[in-house]
Amino acid sequence: MADTPPDAPPALLALRHQIDALDRDLLALLNRRAGLALEVGELKKTEGSVVFRPEREAQVIDGLKAANPGPLKTDSVAPIWREIMSACRALETPTRVAYLGPAGTFSEEAALGYFGSSLVRVPCSSIDDVFRTTAAGAADFGVVPVENSTEGVVARSLDIFLTTPLFIIGETSLFVRHNLLRKDNSQQGIEVVCAHPQALAQCHGWLSSHLPHAERRPVSSNAEGARQAALDGRMAAIASARAGSEYGLHLVAPAIQDDTHNRTRFAIVTDPHRHPAPKASGHDCTSLVVSVINRPGAVHDLLVPLKQHGVSMSRFESRPARSGQWEYYFYIDLQGHPDDAPVAEAMRELRSVCAYFKVLGTYPLDVH
Repeated sequence: MADTPPDAPPALLALRHQIDALDRDLLALLNRRAGLALEVGELKKTEGSVVFRPEREAQVIDGLKAANPGPLKTDSVAPIWREIMSACRALETPTRVAYLGPAGTFSEEAALGYFGSSLVRVPCSSIDDVFRTTAAGAADFGVVPVENSTEGVVARSLDIFLTTPLFIIGETSLFVRHNLLRKDNSQQGIEVVCAHPQALAQCHGWLSSHLPHAERRPVSSNAEGARQAALDGRMAAIASARAGSEYGLHLVAPAIQDDTHNRTRFAIVTDPHRHPAPKASGHDCTSLVVSVINRPGAVHDLLVPLKQHGVSMSRFESRPARSGQWEYYFYIDLQGHPDDAPVAEAMRELRSVCAYFKVLGTYPLDVH
């Protein structure tokens, strides 16, 4: 209790003594939990089963949130226990996670939020490289952006899903707060603003109003923009506060995104030969990509099996097939798991009316 002044009131001292004692009790309990996790890990090695089971971790957190008596806020339960499970998982085997780098990107933040901080970070130079690195086995999992609440889908990610051998085993969403960062603590003299194209688009209104004459230069990631801005005083970057700290930049203007509720959704991908699909957790999503022959009523036929079997659709996006024939791929998110009979039957009938049908993954919904 080095931070407690010697003349502190006796009541405060007593409370801090209790907190210190509880902290030691918590540490002892966490080490007991870690010991049990190591035993589980040994059993998993014997059985040949995987260390990370997203549906199991989702069920653990759901159960704790439901049992939380307060005053700890229920929303605080998930991040606390993710870190605990991450630290225990790391005792069994290190988890290597690929994401769009360099250090300080929102993709890195999403990876840390989903897996916890006890992971091996594998920053990649592009979204394509995240898929390649994970497919090659240099990372156990990849984290890729798939949708933004302001700009819509991340087209490159959706396009790669058509050909990648990876599938989705989880999702997470992140509140995206864009900041203007610079070596000098001033907006004066900014000639170039560097950022990922999505970030430039998400801050279009602010940039037009405050820096109308500055060049908007797209780069591979916001953190890469921060790295470049740290090397050139004429440049500014749009990036996270973490990126600013990483590269020693001033936060010149905070929260410059046009949408104050701006969020990005990320998919967690892995190789199905190394990691099985998650089992049903009770609140699951199944992602598909399909195409149909270009004829009248074809899109309507996609929806009929879902309606007949009472399966809800939470997302329906189209992307050009680039065949020159005005054909499209449709990306569909279904609520439920293929182990659920209505979902299984709807998918079977849906497959029969599709010219192309691929399950991108089935996974617990991000409800934390």
